[in-house]
Amino acid sequence: MSDPNSAITPEVVAAHGLTPEEYTRCLDALGRTPNLTELGIFSVMWSEHCSYKSSRVWLKQLPTTGPRVICGPGENAGVVDIGEGLAAVFKMESHNHPSYIEPYQGAATGVGGILRDVFTMGARPVAIMDPLRFGSPDHPKMRHLVSGVVAGIGGYGNCIGVPTVGGECSFHASYDGNILVNAMTVGLARADKIFYSAAAGIGNSVVYVGSKTGRDGIHGATMASAEFDDASEEKRPTVQVGDPFTEKLLLEACLELMAGDTIVAIQDMGAAGLTSSSVEMASKGGVGLELDLDSVPCRETGMTAYEMMLSESQERMLMILKPGLEDVGRKVFEKWGLDFAIIGKVTDTGRLVLRHKGAVVGDLPVDALTDAAPMYERPWEATPKRAPLPAQDVPAPDSIIGALTTLISCPDLSSKAWIWQQYDHTVMADTVARPGGDSAIVRIHGSNRGLAITTDCTPRYVHADPEAGGAQAVAEAWRNLTAVGALPLAVTDCMNFGNPQKPSVMGQFVGSIQGMSAACRALDFPVVSGNVSLYNETNGQAIQPTPAIGAIGLIDDLGQTVRHGLAPGLSLVLVGDTLGHLGSTLYLREVLGREDGPPPPVDLAAERRNGDFVRAGIRAGTIKACHDVSDGGLLVAVADMAMATGTGAQLSVPSGQLPHAFLFGEDQARYVVALAPEAVPGFETEARAAGVPVLRLGQSSGDQLIVEGHGTISISELKTRNEAWLPAYMARP
Repeated sequence: MSDPNSAITPEVVAAHGLTPEEYTRCLDALGRTPNLTELGIFSVMWSEHCSYKSSRVWLKQLPTTGPRVICGPGENAGVVDIGEGLAAVFKMESHNHPSYIEPYQGAATGVGGILRDVFTMGARPVAIMDPLRFGSPDHPKMRHLVSGVVAGIGGYGNCIGVPTVGGECSFHASYDGNILVNAMTVGLARADKIFYSAAAGIGNSVVYVGSKTGRDGIHGATMASAEFDDASEEKRPTVQVGDPFTEKLLLEACLELMAGDTIVAIQDMGAAGLTSSSVEMASKGGVGLELDLDSVPCRETGMTAYEMMLSESQERMLMILKPGLEDVGRKVFEKWGLDFAIIGKVTDTGRLVLRHKGAVVGDLPVDALTDAAPMYERPWEATPKRAPLPAQDVPAPDSIIGALTTLISCPDLSSKAWIWQQYDHTVMADTVARPGGDSAIVRIHGSNRGLAITTDCTPRYVHADPEAGGAQAVAEAWRNLTAVGALPLAVTDCMNFGNPQKPSVMGQFVGSIQGMSAACRALDFPVVSGNVSLYNETNGQAIQPTPAIGAIGLIDDLGQTVRHGLAPGLSLVLVGDTLGHLGSTLYLREVLGREDGPPPPVDLAAERRNGDFVRAGIRAGTIKACHDVSDGGLLVAVADMAMATGTGAQLSVPSGQLPHAFLFGEDQARYVVALAPEAVPGFETEARAAGVPVLRLGQSSGDQLIVEGHGTISISELKTRNEAWLPAYMARP
């Protein structure tokens, strides 16, 4: 479909993902019929993936400013001030559709793309996170997808030399036909040396750097803006092909040039490639661009203007350089063995003009592609509230210990070491806390300060109640940062949902945004970057709504942090109220085979109060170990703490509490903390003064987990069960 002389028929328009009404808007914007190249440009720029046409109106509800925010949403990544002249630059994005079609390259190029978003801003990437959602383990394609995605993430991250330090991995049948592969990167930059994408300087050179352009990835953005069906495998040519070794060269060349004073603006060629990068740079700068496509470095012969503009070949950047300094840039990129080509200039026309083989092959108003892109207020229906599920109406298990072993060996809670052991999580030598804890921790190089990083979402909560689930995702990220002693700074999000043209799905999105917004405001936790991925459904079956939250926190003294592993001789104390909420819990799903009931309510004032209290206790040195209570409830949290070091624990159920509700309920705003026994009375006094509920649970000792009156299990057996499932699953013939 790249013949420049193709007639623009209704079928061609529909194949480009444009509705008849949208095509009419194209005609009005141009005042004439577009040629095929121009139609392709409208198609990708107005795609859901690039224009956010169904989500923009709601994203405006999120808080995006704060005293530490240097750059909020709208650039390649968000930027926050972390003191001492430094900034953290971070963002999370999705590569869902490509990873289902071609798992290795889909996941690999997802990592490559998010790395470029960060170093485009002038930051050196220091950490990668990988939140993953797979379908039912019994699905015939799922092991292939798990294997390919993990290999793709590891292959790209390991080769480029950036540590993958954490993430998530869960399984649910709703993802059978549409897995989620989200990737987050965090980088560090000088706070006074952040690079932006707004083109400026009439007559300045437009420079293409990096890899050559091929035919891979054409219409990737459009493919990512449509549902899947049984013919999805045919979309394999739209998946990009990555080369991490070239990306490493590109990273170093960009950072070297950024150390000087040559660059006016810079933009990653991500989704929609040369089209989106040139249009966005022109739009943000209020200028026009004129491009000579004969100068674009190509690795294939006979490429058309359509193919060059829509290719999503990887490892490419577009720059505006200061006049007279082009040779400075050329020498840097040629030194690193990369292409450097002047392909155009900045104009004052407000138009994107494309020349190829001596003719004008495109002439488009920039504003029509960006500011005038469609923005829909889609009809939406609120998700019906579920009936309450009193704990006394939920059957108790035959055995508390049996229920615990079922939970810690289920696909969601089983150890994910098989995954992260394939990642180089210590390269760069600044990884302080490895995968498997509440948050990863990386040292701010050359200092005793650090960043804590987490990704979180509980899709079953969001499915049951989008507003409560959206708030909980933010609150859990805040807790996971707090649990290691970090001050939560800011959020990036990756909004994974089904077809927004369905009012029920749009209602899930709206509710999630409302919950996230409330939580971010209550916790002073602004959203500084993010991504929306819609149409995640196959043959009309949508995924569970998954607003993944990535977040970072600041640690001013790495000596004032804790992990979740137990040491012998400590007292265990529960921070936060326990009401025994069992609706939408893993206990309900994994032990009883049910997925009903509302999710746990989220009390944002309690989250703030309890978290601030715990963080202060960590920094004071009172708290020796800490773990937030989340999936599986209190007993799973204590088991995690015991398995981390092999140290056992003994705990009791308070009189008057239903044991299964107390031990497996997923009430929010809770932490298990370990203290020296002599510190407990003072801790309780401080908690009362702060209005924080605390409860003595028991103590750490020996090598067994003992629940008084309900059974005992050795920590070694717990670890064996916890670590067995994923390797055995991946080893199946």
